[in-house]
Amino acid sequence: MTLPPEAYLWFKTLHIVGVVVWFAGLFYLVRLFIYHAEAAELEPPLREAFEQQYGLMERRLANIITTPGLLLTVSMAIGLLVAQPAWLHQGWMHAKLGFVVALLAYHLFCYRLMGQLQAGICRWGPKQLRALNELPTLLLVVVVMLVVFKAQFPTGAATWLQVGLVLFMAASIQFYARWRRLREEAGAQGAGG
Repeated sequence: MTLPPEAYLWFKTLHIVGVVVWFAGLFYLVRLFIYHAEAAELEPPLREAFEQQYGLMERRLANIITTPGLLLTVSMAIGLLVAQPAWLHQGWMHAKLGFVVALLAYHLFCYRLMGQLQAGICRWGPKQLRALNELPTLLLVVVVMLVVFKAQFPTGAATWLQVGLVLFMAASIQFYARWRRLREEAGAQGAGG
């Protein structure tokens, strides 16, 4: 089966749009989980209102944005592979597909966490959720590098500098969140004392 030349470009365009939508949803979904988990520390009437609102926001984000983005990404990826079947014989594509499977598992795990949060049985605290929120960023960087560099995946100093920068950003976010939390706790103790 021969596809028209513009079919590849449409598949690629819609695949990129799907990836952007999917990741925007993944990034914000776990951020909502963090807020949802933090709401457990509030007084009962306020806690119930916030938990109900976060639950609604999570469901809408997951079902209206994140999952449709995933479906568009995967369906257009299939179109790209139909247009370029030789990619299925290349190592970089095998690695990319492995990371995509990890992202799909992450997506499903987010649904599990969402259900647990809404049932009030989630054992993940805000700190663990913040760490979890960094995972799709790391996977995204690796997948984009695989797509851009393909079989010429770089292993030199520039690559390790990029990896270091990503890890530094993730650690900085964690440090800032901890610093802000400690500052708020100190302020609350100072106001209460």
